[in-house]
Amino acid sequence: MKRNSLSRRRFMAGAGAAMAAGPITVAQGAGKTSSKLTLPFSYCFNTSTIRGQKLSLDKEIEITAKAGYHAIEPWVHKIHDYANSGGSLRELRRRIADLGLTVESAIAFSQWIVDDDGVRAKALEQNKRDMDVLARIGGKRIAAPPAGATREAGLDLMKAAGRYRALLELGDEMGVVPQVEVWGSSKNLHRLGQAMFVVIESGHPKACLLPDVYHTYKGGSDFNGFKLLSPKAIQVFHLNDYPADPPRETIGDRDRVYPGDGIAPLTQILRDLHANNNRVVLSLELFNPTYWEQDPLEVARTGRAKMKAAVNKALGTG
Repeated sequence: MKRNSLSRRRFMAGAGAAMAAGPITVAQGAGKTSSKLTLPFSYCFNTSTIRGQKLSLDKEIEITAKAGYHAIEPWVHKIHDYANSGGSLRELRRRIADLGLTVESAIAFSQWIVDDDGVRAKALEQNKRDMDVLARIGGKRIAAPPAGATREAGLDLMKAAGRYRALLELGDEMGVVPQVEVWGSSKNLHRLGQAMFVVIESGHPKACLLPDVYHTYKGGSDFNGFKLLSPKAIQVFHLNDYPADPPRETIGDRDRVYPGDGIAPLTQILRDLHANNNRVVLSLELFNPTYWEQDPLEVARTGRAKMKAAVNKALGTG
């Protein structure tokens, strides 16, 4: 039994690196060594989806595993809170692996992109602390949204690309890859083309994009843009949906709904990713206060079922 458990942990640790090379093979059920199946994508749980229930990080991890996800995308401040309250990050990493999970990404909001040199220097110090605790629980990637550059347009994208490269070089030291995140409500990096300009012009081999269905719609980009992006460009993808009302101009984060419950062209998006041989990690990211009032395990299970149904519909799989 110990040998089987160790083999599973070794497999799950290497799963992220294998995604670009071919289909994902995972064991069914957390901590089990039952029959295996091949998946076109893997399913990850962004804990914002149950943020309103105000659970501890270890409880969020437990729910993620019970709901049948392959991975978790926590918020970095929860990792800091766990460590500051006396929790062992080494033990937490072991617990995550024993539950059959990986930490494919994490959410943080440093102002790495802003023009103010002093603010940016402090942001990089915060990034260093964030990457440190994330790496200690086995985290692979971290979100790099345009925090601090959202209200005024006109950000020099070449300068932003240089700043992203500096963030990537810090990531090289810490063992964590920062991903440029599209924010649809921002005056900068609200379109796929803007974010990919920063990714490409950084000139760094690990540069990548963190896209989101809702943010792509909110920012006004066409979903056909995903046809042009390689597996290396997108490693984690925030999957969600949006309703027809409110309209694009006034829709907000809280209006996101489960995949398949809105009007987003999920079938097209998932087919395009699959056609590009992209075995991306699909991470469910919602901020719907209605879900925050419900049982968190039921929300997580419903979310995974909706994700799987969307993939099955797009690819004709069972």
